[in-house]
Amino acid sequence: MRLKTRLIHGGIDGDPNTGAVSVPIYQVSTYKQEAIGKHKGFEYSRTGNPTRHALETYIAELEGGARGLAFGSGMAALSTILSLFNKGDHLIVGDDVYGGTYRVVTRVFTRLGLEASFVDTGDLAAIEKAVQPNTRAIIMETPTNPLLKVSDISALADIAKSKNVLLIVDNTFMTPYWQNPLDLGADIVFHSATKYLGGHSDVVAGLVVTKDAELGEELHYVQNAIGGILGPQDSWLLLRGMKTLGVRMEEHETNTRALAEWLSKRSDIKKVIYPGLSGHPQHELMQKQARGFGGMISFDVGSAERADEVLSKVKWFTLAESLGAVESLISVPARMTHASIPAERRAELGITDGLVRISVGIEDVEDLIEDLEQALS
Repeated sequence: MRLKTRLIHGGIDGDPNTGAVSVPIYQVSTYKQEAIGKHKGFEYSRTGNPTRHALETYIAELEGGARGLAFGSGMAALSTILSLFNKGDHLIVGDDVYGGTYRVVTRVFTRLGLEASFVDTGDLAAIEKAVQPNTRAIIMETPTNPLLKVSDISALADIAKSKNVLLIVDNTFMTPYWQNPLDLGADIVFHSATKYLGGHSDVVAGLVVTKDAELGEELHYVQNAIGGILGPQDSWLLLRGMKTLGVRMEEHETNTRALAEWLSKRSDIKKVIYPGLSGHPQHELMQKQARGFGGMISFDVGSAERADEVLSKVKWFTLAESLGAVESLISVPARMTHASIPAERRAELGITDGLVRISVGIEDVEDLIEDLEQALS
């Protein structure tokens, strides 16, 4: 079954009890048992719910993993993954990650005894050097947020296996439509499903898939213990939204490529970052490990003042702290999504005050170009 067909018919297809073509919303907290410990697969909805189970089965199939798990947000998903580790364990985290990832690692889990080093996952020698005797995992994004740096998943998986540590990949930007980290050697893949998977700015959710069934069972134990699960209505919204993931991702990319090429020709833009441009330093690597380049562009307009001016003038780009929706969104990472990262650290990474990030929607691309033209001029 090819990918677009799998998006429509994958996982649990419909409802065998009624013939409904859509998985129902099982708005229920508990389930009648025939006897103590004898039930029909569900006993309490924190542990398992039929609608959420359908979603978890679906994302596991799309990512090529053994176990899928659904959470109330992307950060709930990541926090549950981090809860697999013990006090004194060390993690290697990519240096250009989402600000919420940086925040939860440095301000929450380090207080609970985890140690973390932030390293450029594109520098394989630096990653090997950063491994310590107590290192338990490498956590990475590719492409990164917001600088869109691309890392070699297969090479990092080889390092992880040689050091007996887990490789955990945030696949939010690419989705399983364009990239499958588990097929490239990763152990865990996770998503802020709020973004492209939901796709319509109407649900907050997180999804995790493990390559190994045993690791998936361990993660489910922690999920059930902590309880940051996704409710049935939001699970249904994700199931519905993901049916159109293929056609949406293709349209996102078509529009993004056109916008990136248009921006790169302007003399008033300091830098345009998009892995789909041939001038991107990891363009060939992206071609090798992914089937597409995604729908995110970052570009530097030179100053915070000019960024403010551009954001105040756009009409079809919505100023908002999210991405991956059908509508185009625009933000300034230094003061929005990555404000929790110290200014000196942002400066080291190249997240300047004039860096603008756009999530390109599926509107008519000529309208989007005209909108940016009038805002930049």
